Amino acid sequence: MNIFVLGTGRCGTTTFMQACKHVSNFSTAHESRANLIGERRLCYPKNHIEVDNRLSWLLGRLDEAYGKNAFYVHLMRNEDSVAKSYLKRWENRSSIVFGYRSSIILGLDKSAEPLDVVRDMCQTVNANITQFLKDKPHKAIVRLESINEDFGAFWNAAKLEGNRASALAEWDIQHNSSERRDTLGRRRFGGVTRVAKIPRKLARIGKGLPGFIKRA
Repeated sequence: MNIFVLGTGRCGTTTFMQACKHVSNFSTAHESRANLIGERRLCYPKNHIEVDNRLSWLLGRLDEAYGKNAFYVHLMRNEDSVAKSYLKRWENRSSIVFGYRSSIILGLDKSAEPLDVVRDMCQTVNANITQFLKDKPHKAIVRLESINEDFGAFWNAAKLEGNRASALAEWDIQHNSSERRDTLGRRRFGGVTRVAKIPRKLARIGKGLPGFIKRA
């Protein structure tokens, strides 16, 4: 049986994949076939966990290919939190939210607040998944706000094997977080700006330079 993890995105999908890396009786991947079309798009190996929020836009085809013979997870997070996270990608042309506001919603009302538009997308995706799962016998709802309890219930329901403790520990690690910026708008990585890293890099280069010259 295959397992598909559906959601809006910005709801813990990367961490979910990392957690499932500790499962021994299923393979796991994240958006592994997102660049394919046709039959190849949904041609996953057996006993595989696929975490891909883009599948939420392919539910009809997913139903045709796997129907009731798969296990589905609706991964959820507070919609307001998801919307605020997506809002940081408002102008990113490769993001789903940009496609939603520029192509799915035609002639977007200029007075619409960006946060309301992103909330609308999240509500649409979650509603579509909820309807899709109505007749599915094998399913679980996993909420980020109650992740330990819900992920544990999913582990049992899907009859997963492996290191459960290590899987749960992954939820204490921040994966694929939105970039933070300092007061000057510079990108921060792990709380340190790129500008702040320059002296450290120059120092490392200076230490290694004599040895390099000697070996040359």
